[in-house]
Amino acid sequence: MRYLDLADALRARIAARDVGAGGALAGELELAREYGTSRVTVRRALDLLRQEGLVTSRRGAGWFAALDPVRQPLGRVTTVEAAVEAAGARPGREILAFGFVDAPAAVADALKVDRGSDVLRVERVNLADDEPFALVTVWVRADVGADVSRADVERAPFYDLLPLRGVELGSAHQTITAEVASAGTARLLACAPGAPLLLCRRVTYDAAGLPTLVSEHRYPADRTTFEIDFSLRAGALQHA
Repeated sequence: MRYLDLADALRARIAARDVGAGGALAGELELAREYGTSRVTVRRALDLLRQEGLVTSRRGAGWFAALDPVRQPLGRVTTVEAAVEAAGARPGREILAFGFVDAPAAVADALKVDRGSDVLRVERVNLADDEPFALVTVWVRADVGADVSRADVERAPFYDLLPLRGVELGSAHQTITAEVASAGTARLLACAPGAPLLLCRRVTYDAAGLPTLVSEHRYPADRTTFEIDFSLRAGALQHA
């Protein structure tokens, strides 16, 4: 079998979603046996599909179909769980760390507390259909997080928990930048070290304008996209 023919066969399987959990493809050796060809031919076919943006490879994990990214709207605040659910996937979360820590300088400044003050820090991996989707770290003012338990954050996001504790949320400021995955982050997100990530930093304020929590969301760049609509009506355009 020529590698172009194998690429056609694999392309059809991906289009039909005939792939494993998380978009996983069979291993190179298994594909070679299934199609009666060599592993070199399999690799050439997969490399072609990678150039087309149809598959990705993860070191030590194999080949994966490049599934449609989760779309998140800009201009309004949403939770990771809501975005995953809106994309038709099943949301989940795994808590990696929970406890009070000394506030890092940048966090203390954002929360307008003294540097080194106690803040509640929660680190978690958000899941989509049981696969890693985002690595999220949240820091909460001590007076707000004092009666929040690990069981609470295992079951719900802070945007659901805080209103139940009398905190009326008012607004949020978010920046989106890029970074590359460290070895530790790559392991948690099941991506390759050095893979591109979207890094969202958000400060959430209560109704009185007091900063309440700071969060960092790290997404593999191929798993989510942020979208915003603009008005083109008269008077809405600004010219440089």
